[in-house]
Amino acid sequence: MLDLQRQYKQIRDQVLAAVERVCASQHFVLGLEVEALEQEIAAFTGAAAAVGCASGTDALWLGLVAAGVQPGDAVITTAFSFLASASAIVRAGARPVLLDVDPHTLNLDAAQVEARLRSGGSYKVRALLPVHLYGQCADMDALQRLADEFRVPIVEDAAQAVGAAWRNRKAGSLGVAAAFSFYPTKNLSAYGDAGLVTTRDPEFAEHIRRLRNHGSPRRYLHEEFGWNARMDAIQAAILRVKLPHLEQWNQQRQQRAATYDQLLTQSGLGSATADSALRPLQISPNAHHVFHQYVVRAKRRDQLRQFLTDRNIGTEIYYPIPLHLQPCFAYLGLREGNLPISEQASKEVIALPMFPELTENEQKWVVESMAEFYS
Repeated sequence: MLDLQRQYKQIRDQVLAAVERVCASQHFVLGLEVEALEQEIAAFTGAAAAVGCASGTDALWLGLVAAGVQPGDAVITTAFSFLASASAIVRAGARPVLLDVDPHTLNLDAAQVEARLRSGGSYKVRALLPVHLYGQCADMDALQRLADEFRVPIVEDAAQAVGAAWRNRKAGSLGVAAAFSFYPTKNLSAYGDAGLVTTRDPEFAEHIRRLRNHGSPRRYLHEEFGWNARMDAIQAAILRVKLPHLEQWNQQRQQRAATYDQLLTQSGLGSATADSALRPLQISPNAHHVFHQYVVRAKRRDQLRQFLTDRNIGTEIYYPIPLHLQPCFAYLGLREGNLPISEQASKEVIALPMFPELTENEQKWVVESMAEFYS
C-alpha cells in the first residue's frame, strides 16, 4: 500500500544531517527549525502565516478556535472523513453537523450545506469545515459563496491535501484557516506526529501560537486555556528536508493515477457507469488533485480486498463507517439511512497502492489481479 523505505533511501543523508543539526542544538521543542518550516509552508501555500503544532488533529482544533468557534455553536462538516474532522469540533465545545457528500467526488456536498444553512436550527452555525478528501479540494466556489452569504468562515481540513489547489489557489490559502497533517503516511510526512495551521489573518496566527502553548504569550503568563500542541524541532527539520521534493512527489502521484486510469480502461474496469465493477472517482476541472489516495468504488469490495491481500497487494478502506454511524456520535440522533451516499460509499470504496516510487509493473499487477477477480 505504501513503501516509505523507497523514499527514505533517496533522502537519507539529508534527513540524518537535519536530525544531527537539531541534536547538536539541543533545542527540541519549537525554536528556529519550527519557525523556518512555518515560513516555508506559508510561502508554499500562499498563506499569510503558518503555525506548527503537534498533529493534524491539534491543527483542526486550533483553526476552529481561532476562527471563533465556541461552546454551543455548530460547525458543518462531512460525514465521510476520519474521526478527527468531527472530533475537533467537539473538542472546541461545538456540535458537529454531519452532512452527506457529492456522489462523484465524495467531498462535502455544497447543496446540502446550503439547505442546512437556509433551514436555520437551534444551534448557530459558526463555521464550515470542508475536507479535501483523498487530495482533491472540495467545491470551494460554491462553499465560499455560501460562506460569504451567511457570514461564516471556512476552516479547511487539508490533512490529505498538501500541494492540492482549487483554481490555482493552493489548499491552505482558501479559507480563513486550514489544518494540515504530517502523519507518516501523508504526501508530506514527518517521522512521527506533526501538524500545521495556515491562515490568511496574522492575528489568527498569533492566537494559534498562544493556544498551542497553554494559552501563553510568554512564559508563565496564561491568558486563556490552550493546550500542549507544540511541534518538535526534529519533525520540523525532517519536513524541511522533504518540502523541496513535494511538488515532484505530487507530480509522480498524478502520473501514477493517470497510469491507473489507463490500465483500468484498457482492462475494461474503468467505466464510470453505475453497473461497472469498478468506478474511479471524478476529478473536478477546477481541482489540482495530488492523490494522497487513489480510490475506486468496487462491487464486492470486501471479497476483492481479500483476493488482493492473498496476492500480497496492500489496500485500505477510507472509510468503512461514516461518522454519523460511529457510536461516539450517537447523541446527534442520526441513523442508518439518513446520509445514504456516505453509507453506500463506505461499502464500496477501496484505496489502491499509491506512492511516488510505485512502479508501472506493480500497477499492472494490481490491475491484472482485479481484472482476474472480476472475470
